[in-house]
Amino acid sequence: MSAAPRTAARTASGPAATAAFTEEWTAWHEAHESSRTEPLGILAATGLHWLGRTRLRAPGVPGAWSVGPQGPLVELAEGEVLTAGDEELRGTRQLAPLMHDGTVLLRFVDRSAGQGDGGAGGGDAGAEGVDGLAEVSRRGSGVMLRPRRADSPYLASFTGTKAYPADPQWAIDARFVADPAPTARRVEAVLPGIQHTFSSPGRLEFERDGRTHRLTAFAGADGSLTVLFRDATSGITTYAASRSLTVPAPSADGSAVIDFNRAVNLPCAYTDFSTCPVPPRENTLPFCVDAGEKVPAARASAA
Repeated sequence: MSAAPRTAARTASGPAATAAFTEEWTAWHEAHESSRTEPLGILAATGLHWLGRTRLRAPGVPGAWSVGPQGPLVELAEGEVLTAGDEELRGTRQLAPLMHDGTVLLRFVDRSAGQGDGGAGGGDAGAEGVDGLAEVSRRGSGVMLRPRRADSPYLASFTGTKAYPADPQWAIDARFVADPAPTARRVEAVLPGIQHTFSSPGRLEFERDGRTHRLTAFAGADGSLTVLFRDATSGITTYAASRSLTVPAPSADGSAVIDFNRAVNLPCAYTDFSTCPVPPRENTLPFCVDAGEKVPAARASAA
């Protein structure tokens, strides 16, 4: 997720500074929405299937999928092809050797779809077929198959994410308090029985309404920090399970800025086909964070 840069627009005051802050936030939000709606991104997911010993044929994706003694595998019938990078997969293939970091993304083209009308979602349909992606990932002790298709009905109907107006007052000065050593933190997921483990280098502290608030932070890219949190708007104007934000790498003295304007929804806010983490218990703020993204108007339902 995009980091929130520290800008002069935030530290300055007056209408011009506020306008500059809003313009910068708008550009960031539009870019984030664009990345969210990539043709084979998470909003294109059409299902989530847990693999076991029994061969599974899932709608919208080629192959019969299962978990054998050597791990997950796919059995492809005559004419069925999956692509892993530059390699074409045919016949029966063990997937464990391809699952770097516990995940493999396998591309396919459904040439039987979209004949005549361009497909249900306006994806890459017609004579060339519809592009798709089969994601196979380990989650806890299980293995999931999550198909994604460019003609996903939810992706086609997606109208964007509403958010609170940008407000410089929600870019709050904070301090990073590092732990003696990073610790592994386990958190629950939106689906029962799944846990995620993240590295936590410490916590962020900030003042509001005369109180000190603390948020456990997880290690992000290039020294940045990721925070999962809930607040008093959760389940009312914002998504109930969690929101996330990226905090730029703290300065050497620990100073940082938490810009709640850049609080974003995780995929679970949009689709049932998600295994997103939820915040640690201590990351529930007792006040309303009237900033950042709001609850989506619709979601892709497993029903």
